[in-house]
This record gives sequence, structure tokens and C-alpha cells, in this order.
Amino acid sequence: MEKLKTLHDTYNNMGQQALVEKKLNKDIEIPDSFWKDSELLRQRMMQIADILYRLQSQKLKDELIGSKDTYNWAVTVIYSYLAIALVIGIGFTFWIIRSITKNLNKITDVMKRATTSNFDSLPRIDHSAKGELGEIAVAFNKMANELEKHSKLEKQFLLEAEEQSWLNTKIAEIATIYPEIENVAMLAELLITKLVPMVEASFGVFYIKEVEEDQYYLKKISSYASLDKNKDYMRFRFGEGLVGQCALEKRPILLSHVPDNYIRVGSGTGEASPKNIIILPVQFENHVLAVIEIASFTSFSPLQVKLLEAVNNNIGIKINSIVNHMKVEKLLQESQALTEELQAQSEELQLQQEELRTTNEKLEEQYEASEQKNVEIEKVREELEEKAQQLELSSQYKSEFLANMSHELRTPLNSLLILAQILSENGQGNLTAKQQEYIRTIYSSGNDLLHLINDILDLAKVESGKLDINIKEVELQELEKFIHRQFSPVAIQTNVGFTTELEEGLSETFLTDEQRLQQILKNLLSNAFKFTEVGNVTLRVQKVIKNASGPLTNGKTKRKTMLAFSVIDTGIGIEEDKQVSIFDAFIQEDGTTSRQYGGTGLGLSISREMAHLLGGFIEVSSKKGKGSTFTLFLPYSQKTVVENTAMDEAAVTLYENETFETVEIQPKRCENSILNNKKILIVDDDIRNVYALTIALEENGMEVIVAENGREGIEVLKNSPDTDLILMDIMMPEMDGFEAMRKIRQTSEFKTLPIIALTAKAMKRSREECLEAGATDYISKPINLDQLFSLMQVWLYQ
Repeated sequence: MEKLKTLHDTYNNMGQQALVEKKLNKDIEIPDSFWKDSELLRQRMMQIADILYRLQSQKLKDELIGSKDTYNWAVTVIYSYLAIALVIGIGFTFWIIRSITKNLNKITDVMKRATTSNFDSLPRIDHSAKGELGEIAVAFNKMANELEKHSKLEKQFLLEAEEQSWLNTKIAEIATIYPEIENVAMLAELLITKLVPMVEASFGVFYIKEVEEDQYYLKKISSYASLDKNKDYMRFRFGEGLVGQCALEKRPILLSHVPDNYIRVGSGTGEASPKNIIILPVQFENHVLAVIEIASFTSFSPLQVKLLEAVNNNIGIKINSIVNHMKVEKLLQESQALTEELQAQSEELQLQQEELRTTNEKLEEQYEASEQKNVEIEKVREELEEKAQQLELSSQYKSEFLANMSHELRTPLNSLLILAQILSENGQGNLTAKQQEYIRTIYSSGNDLLHLINDILDLAKVESGKLDINIKEVELQELEKFIHRQFSPVAIQTNVGFTTELEEGLSETFLTDEQRLQQILKNLLSNAFKFTEVGNVTLRVQKVIKNASGPLTNGKTKRKTMLAFSVIDTGIGIEEDKQVSIFDAFIQEDGTTSRQYGGTGLGLSISREMAHLLGGFIEVSSKKGKGSTFTLFLPYSQKTVVENTAMDEAAVTLYENETFETVEIQPKRCENSILNNKKILIVDDDIRNVYALTIALEENGMEVIVAENGREGIEVLKNSPDTDLILMDIMMPEMDGFEAMRKIRQTSEFKTLPIIALTAKAMKRSREECLEAGATDYISKPINLDQLFSLMQVWLYQ
């Protein structure tokens, strides 16, 4: 019995395994070996049952002597158990197999019906079953929904493509008639005959514009399927009837549900009224040249309306071309008539030629003399052109020289300012106060040299006419906040009062170049604070009426509204005889070698030229010892946009990138965990910059690796793929920074690696060129460490 039970359990396990495999893979076929093994188990169970039977029979025979009734009862019980076991086993197996087969047949039937459907309405699987078959049903139903949506979108796309193809074909058919047309009447006849059937209409009229006694009329010159009784409406004034109203308003008019007695369209078998009428204005350069009226028994479809509008756009051009051609022909005929008349007059003129011959000889002598003068003038002109070319070449060399000088000066300044900034922080606390003072002096001197470079570059660009002017809306309130942020600390440091005054009633915005305006005001206010030891500095903004350059035709002076920015101080003042010369380059009020106040004398010169570029000017009013007032006058405009007066290139000043402050306004950099333990690759051919940057980065907990050019930088990067960020110089031998960044970005491993471009040759578009080459960000030399670390934190965090 135990063995029979074991075999029965094995038989059930085989059935369960078959069910699991069928759930995992609905397409699997139950192998013949399964059925053979199950049949063998069943036979073995039958054999064991038979053995039990024989054993029981033997036992019964042995016990038959003792009790025949017991024997009969035992036999009955054994057969009952055997029958029940067999029935249960076979029934359970049949139920499982039948259930699996039924669900699989359902899925197979739905899939077969799906392959023969048109994808507009796919069958669905009843997913009431649980387990894997239920998940298959849910997945199939989702797929069917998506296929139905895709089928609808595909049919919609095909319909739109067919409509566009039909529209292009019809437009091309209309275009084929244009080369044959010689006049407007022929155009109207061919067009109305071609266009009306195209839109499945039954009636059409073409009206052309005519002028009579300063009145515009629309005259009927062609029609399609028009009856004699419709001839009453041959001409309309602009605004008269729907045809005239269409021309007056310059817009299409669509009539639907037209009354029965409105108009009649007939044939040999009868006549009827159309249900829809469309009236279209034919325009050229916003002038109505003609009107087309088309009637149909059915509604115009959107595609037909598109066709009418597309064709209508080209008709105006063709009508204008024909009219101009007719005018030319008319002029040609008039010219021929005049030629005949001139021929008659030429005979009379021949008589006068003899009289003029003597005069002509004298004129020829004068002509030869003038020719000689023209030759001399031409020679002078060529010499002037040669000098102009030389001047242009000289200007080009000057610009390139200034750009190269900017690079050469900024490169040593970069390492000087970085090292001075690091020393000024006294991170190890081993510098004396005197040594810190020396370092601040070094940094301040380097900063002054940097500002001098910027002033010289600005002055060169102004003189060459290559300073960019970018006109946009400027908010006065934001400008006032900017000035306060810049000069409030200066006022506190120098113990000088500082106020700003904005006149009431000024508009919130006006049009100018905000950056250049800020630069002018910073120059004027910096001078005011520099030359004012006691008292106040005030910035006053108000609207004034000023005389413009040039008189009016009636002899009066031009006057216009301007915005006045007045910088008023109570400083040392300027002598009257020097109030003009201070605007010249490198000129100061006190030009002696023992002067009290430093500076290059370029600020006012640059400010004056910038004011001229902005359409304004600067005036000064001052008395020695009583202070000065410098007033910048700018056009007060909110609508007129001034054109940029500058062209491309020359060096870009540091004002366009960033501002370096002295070591005393400068805060200490705080440590940032983002930078700690980061590996930074520096690619730079200048050992001074590499040395300065390495010290600064290592002091902030970063690991630094170095390469001297772009080619070496790529090799170092390949050997150190765990590099977190690259500082890439641009101007290097062998391979420059641009090419190196492009090659790095071609490697998939480094496509998102942060690269910050460093350049001392700060030319126009330098930032754009770096970003296009693959840089993540850009910073110009000399490098401000706070700004550099800020950029590195941003990109390393991302």
C-alpha cells in the first residue's frame, strides 16, 4: 500500500509539472514520453493492486477456513478502495488537462481571429482566468488597444497625405495655364473654367478691378455656367453687395443655406439654386485686384477651401505681372510713335549740325583737357585707395596686436593674481602682518594692471569703430539697485555720503545698451569718489529737453527729450581751462609727476566715446575746490531700436566677463565637500599657470594631474579614466584646446565629463567657440579662484 501511495503521488506530481510548464509557455507541446511515463505508472499501480489482490486472495484462502464472511467483506472493501483511487486519479488528471486545453484553445482562437482582422476592431481575450494565462490575456488586450490606436493614426496620416498630394496636384494643374496667358481676360477665362470643376462647383464669376473717376469698381469679365438672366450684376462698387464688401474688407465670404431664389444654375434638363457660395478677394501687396465668386450644390470641403486659398495667393501675382507687361507694351508703342516723330525732327537738327560743328571742335578741346584732369584724378584716387588699404591693414594688425598683447599680459597676471590670492588667505597662519600687506599690494597692483589692459583695449575698439552696442530695454529701478550694490561699500569705506535720486514720472524702462551705460556711470562715480574726500556724491536721473545737433529748415534749433544722468560731487573740482582736455586719452586734471591722485586718464575718454555710440554726449560743470557735475545725456526712447554700430572682433574686455576686486572687499573661500578628493586634469603649456592652479586646487583637497598640450592631455585622460573634471587651456602647441575637446567628446566614455575652458586671448565669441568645441563652461584669464571653484562645484555636483 505504501508503494502504491508513492506511485500515486508521483503520478499526481507529473500532472502538476505539466500544468506549470503549460502556464510558463502556452505554446509548449506535452511530449509523448510524458504520456508513456504516466501510462507506465498507471500500469505499475495496477500491477501492485493486482499483487495486493493476490496476496489478499491468498490470505483470504488461508482465513477462509476460519471465516468466510470475513473473507467476503475484505474482498469488497479492497475492490472499493481500488475503484475509488483509480476514479479519483483518472478524474483529477482529466480535469486538469481539460482545463488547460480549454483556456489555450480560447487564446489560440482569439489570436487566429486577430490575424484576420483589419486592426480597427481586434477581438479581446476574456481574462477571468488567473495565473499566467490571465496575465497573457491582459497583455494581449493591451496590445490590441495599442494596435487599434496605431491603425487609426495611420489611416488619418494616409488621409492627410492623400489630401496634400491632391492639393499639390491641383495647384500644379492651375500653374500649367500661366505660361499661355497674354492678358487678364484670358487669365480669367482659363482660370474660372479650370477652377470651378476642380472644387466640384457648378457656377463661377471672375470680377476685375477698374478705376473710373477716382472710384473703384469690380467688373465681370468671365463666368462659368452663367445664365442670361444673371447678366444684371455686371459691375459692383467697392462695398456694394457681397462682392464689393469682400473687396472692401479684403477677406473671404462664405454663404451656406442659400435661398432658392438667390441665383439659378441651369442645364438642358433643368435648373436649381446652389446651396453654398464662396467669394474670394484676389490681392497683391495688400491691394485687391480682383474677386472670384464660386457657387456649389454641395458644401465646400476644408480641402477644397484650402485649394481655393492656395490658388488665390498666386493669382494676384500673375495679374500684377500681366498688367505690368501690358503697361510696358503700351509704353513701347508710345516710344515707337515718339521715335517716328524724333526722326522727322532729326532732319531739322541736321541743318543745325553745321552750326554746331565749330562749337563742337571747341568742346572737344575742352574735353581733352578734362580727360587729362580725369586721369590725374584717377591717379590720386588710386593712391587714396592704396593708403586706405594700408590703413585698414594697419588697423587689422593693431587689433591682432592688442589681442595677442592681451593674451601675453593676462597669462603672467593669471599666476600672479592666483598665487597672491592664495597667500593673502594665509591658510597656514605663518605670514606676518607686514608680509600680508606686501601680498595685498602685489594683488592690488596686478588688479590695476589688469584694469589698465581693459581700458586700453576698450579705447582701441572705440577708435576703430568696433565696440559692440546691444540695445535693449533697461529698467531704471534695476539700474539704481546695481549702482547701490557697487558704490555703497565704497561710500562706507571712504566715509562719503552717497544718494541716488530718480525724478517722478519717469518711465520704468527705456532703450539703450545697459552694459555700456553701467560702464560709463561706474567711471563717473569712481572718479567722483576718488576726488571727494569730504561731503557727498549724488546720482540724479531726470528727463530734460536738450538742443540736438543741426538746425531745422525754418532756422530754429532742434530740441528733443533726453534722459540725464548727473553725477554730482563735493570734491576738489576742475579748473575751467582743463574741463575740455580731461576727456582726451591719458590726460588728467593734474598731469604732473607729483600728482596726488593716480590713474591712466582713460576713463573719461572711453566714457565720452561710448556716450556718442549710444546717441548721447557728456557735459561737465565744475569750479575749483567746489566740486563737479558730470552729466550723461542719452536719447529717451521706448520704441525706436538703435542699430548696432559695431562690427565683429577685436579683444573682449574684462568688463564683459567678470570683475576682480582687491584682496580687502574679497571673502575667504570656504571648504566644500564636493571638491574634496576629486581628480582634476590641468592641460596647459604655461608652467606658471600650472604651478599656481595646482597649489590652489591641492589646498582645497583635490588631486591634480597635468598635461602640457592637448595631445598629451588625451593620453593622460585615457590612463586616468577616473578623472572628475578637466581645466583646458585653449592656446597650446601641437594640439590646441579646441581640437583636444573635440577628440575627447568623440569618446563615449568622456561625453559627459565636465570640461572648463581657460583662455587668456579673450576674443569676441570665445565663449561660443569653446562651447561649440565641447566645453561645459568657460572662464577667462586671469582666473578668479572664487569663480573657478564655484563653476567646479556646480559641474561636479551635477
